[in-house]
Amino acid sequence: MLNVAIKAARAAGAIINRAALDVESVRVSAKQTNDFVTEIDHAAEAAIIETLLTAYPGHGIMAEESGSEHGAKDSEFVWIIDPLDGTTNFIHGFPVYCVSIALSVKGKIEQAVVYDPTRNDLFCATKGRGAYVNDRRIRVAKRTRLQECLISTGFPYRPGDKLKTYLNMLGEVMSQCAGVRRPGAAALDLAYVATGFSDGFFESGLQPWDVAAGSLLVTEAGGLIGNFSGEADFMSQGECMAANPKIYGQMVAALGKYSKFASAGDKAAVRQATPDAAQTANAAAPTQTLSVSRTVKANQQRGDGEPL
Repeated sequence: MLNVAIKAARAAGAIINRAALDVESVRVSAKQTNDFVTEIDHAAEAAIIETLLTAYPGHGIMAEESGSEHGAKDSEFVWIIDPLDGTTNFIHGFPVYCVSIALSVKGKIEQAVVYDPTRNDLFCATKGRGAYVNDRRIRVAKRTRLQECLISTGFPYRPGDKLKTYLNMLGEVMSQCAGVRRPGAAALDLAYVATGFSDGFFESGLQPWDVAAGSLLVTEAGGLIGNFSGEADFMSQGECMAANPKIYGQMVAALGKYSKFASAGDKAAVRQATPDAAQTANAAAPTQTLSVSRTVKANQQRGDGEPL
């Protein structure tokens, strides 16, 4: 099954690499604000699904673009697919994106492939058999102090995302670690945690296809993955945090109070530290109006032409 997933990932990667040669000609549409899909996402997904269902016609499919319309609807074997994680990077020519394929058996991830077509890096894992990149065994980093660590994250980008809460989380982590990075492809972020390129990762608002394959890479490389409270059942909760066991505990201490599963006391403390965005905007509005008014009057008095 892993070999079939690798074949599917490489087929999708070939489509993506060909398109990257002339990315300006790729047709792009918006699923919602700042959430893009291209004809390449659809073509790569179709190639993956065809490869998987040719080998395993009785398996189910959960794909980012087509949902579960393909494959068997009641199978215990479900392939979880993100054909192009990092679409926004791809359409700008920023070479950080990947193909992510995982196999869930009775709700547990048992096979995983994350393929980076720009570097030809193939990350793969089978449950109980370790994680590898290009046939080399990988392990999470060995650092034990958060202040020495490089942490990756993902920024909120959708309307309605809790930006102020995230900025507080980012401030907590930035003040306690050696550096923070935002590459822009969650599946690759998790592969990099598994490889030890970064020491930890956190992001909210992720979907199962963003994290399914990466989660197995992390655990098979000796790391831990869960929600911000440290609980392992995170896949559909919209919270993801991963690191080696020592750093994971320190990240829970820093970010646990921001979890939707935090205690009532922690949630109250976060609410006090994070004023409602609307209240903040309303409070600032009179000042902004007054400032603009003064600017217009000043322009009129100086005779600087048309005021703004």
